[in-house]
Amino acid sequence: MMVEIFLIILVLVCLVLSFLIIQTVRFTSRQPPPDALPESTIDTGTVAGHLAQALTYKTVSYQDTLRFRGQEFKHLHSYLEKTFPTVHSHLTQEVVGEYSLLYTWKGSNNTLLPVLLMAHLDVVPVEEGTEEDWTHPPFQGDIADGFIWGRGSMDIKEGVMGLLEAVELLLKEEFEPERTIYLAFGHDEEIGGLQGAHVVAELVSARTGSLEYVLDEGGSITQGIVPGVDSPVALVGIAEKGYVSLELSVELEGGHSAMPPRETTIGILSAAVVKLEKNQMPASFSGVVNRLFEYVGPEMDFSRKLIFANARFFSPLIVNRLSQSPYTNSMIRTTTAPTIIEGGTKENVLPQKAKAIVNFRILPGDTVESVKEHVAAIIDDPRIIIAPVKESWDPSGVSDVKGQWFQTLHRTIRQVFPDTVVAPFLVTGATDSRHYARMSTNVFKFIPFIATSEDLKRVHGTDERISIHDYEHCVRFYIQLIRNSAT
Repeated sequence: MMVEIFLIILVLVCLVLSFLIIQTVRFTSRQPPPDALPESTIDTGTVAGHLAQALTYKTVSYQDTLRFRGQEFKHLHSYLEKTFPTVHSHLTQEVVGEYSLLYTWKGSNNTLLPVLLMAHLDVVPVEEGTEEDWTHPPFQGDIADGFIWGRGSMDIKEGVMGLLEAVELLLKEEFEPERTIYLAFGHDEEIGGLQGAHVVAELVSARTGSLEYVLDEGGSITQGIVPGVDSPVALVGIAEKGYVSLELSVELEGGHSAMPPRETTIGILSAAVVKLEKNQMPASFSGVVNRLFEYVGPEMDFSRKLIFANARFFSPLIVNRLSQSPYTNSMIRTTTAPTIIEGGTKENVLPQKAKAIVNFRILPGDTVESVKEHVAAIIDDPRIIIAPVKESWDPSGVSDVKGQWFQTLHRTIRQVFPDTVVAPFLVTGATDSRHYARMSTNVFKFIPFIATSEDLKRVHGTDERISIHDYEHCVRFYIQLIRNSAT
């Protein structure tokens, strides 16, 4: 009897192993062979100089709107008109909301829906006291050591300038689009885009109703970031997380610290925050993150490939592993981040009120309402008042990776960066593209520069820079994307 049981178990194990191996063998690359890239003559020194000069304009978005310097945006507008004369003589340029820009390149076929290509003019401030830490001053626009240095070189004036360089060159080549192309450059993306992209989107919506696709920032070409993949990986955002911040507040009688009650406002509030951190919203290896590994998994070594080829079987293992890193954890769950806590004014006085702000980045499948319900259920304390802070929004829709326009992006990236693996992914931050979401089901987030994990620290940080080589390829990418999209 024992021998028979052993043989049955052995047969079952062999069948399972065979199934796993067959699935792994069938788990083949989704990367098409790159098409030939048509020639376009780019004067690398000239385009690098144009971007460097654009970085000298201090188009900073501050949370304190009283610090806004509108004249810097006006000066940048004038510089763009002077630098791209062919664009400004052939395209319709409109200033929207005083400081944002909308360009319309009219296509020859009115039956085709337009596409909209985006970037933004504003940049984040340089943290006070860190100016001396920069190798080159943040608003000097230096070109040195093979890089263009300055605030906005990665986020995201290279997108603004790269698009305009591409259109200028195509116009000089007498390229004529069949499909109308919009270029939309908001001026307040870094503080929510309500006066910029939102207003531009309303204008475009009133004119066209729908768009074939929208391309904004969000992903890039990463090097050495996706474990198990040696090639650069172009991460194309096909969705982005939602956003809500909740204020937790407690109000009790104050008094002298020499005679404290059993529970204080700070103690009650701290316990609630600890509960939320220990009881995170559930993780899910499905949707966008699963799509990511469907594209990068086939490029991995056999052991990793076997796991992702059989993701349903190994899902608990995958979720456990992805949960270990803050970066990958943010891709599989709605994240919980206490960011502000306040209470008390003097060391010997019990505060009557204490409050905390907890920020949630919401995974597609969850909603603002489901986050509120989760928070209330976990805290389960009627003494704590829970209230939303400012603006919130649900996660975006998920763009179809099997559709024409993701395939167009995929093909274009492979043409310009032939050694790159292209994969869809989830953008964990917020972009201006959400203001256009109602106009298209195809909203993508990608900016074509190569970044290591160290490079990504420069975005919103010290020593922001882009290599001259990368920026030339950025321009080349936009040229080819317009060719592939507009005819």
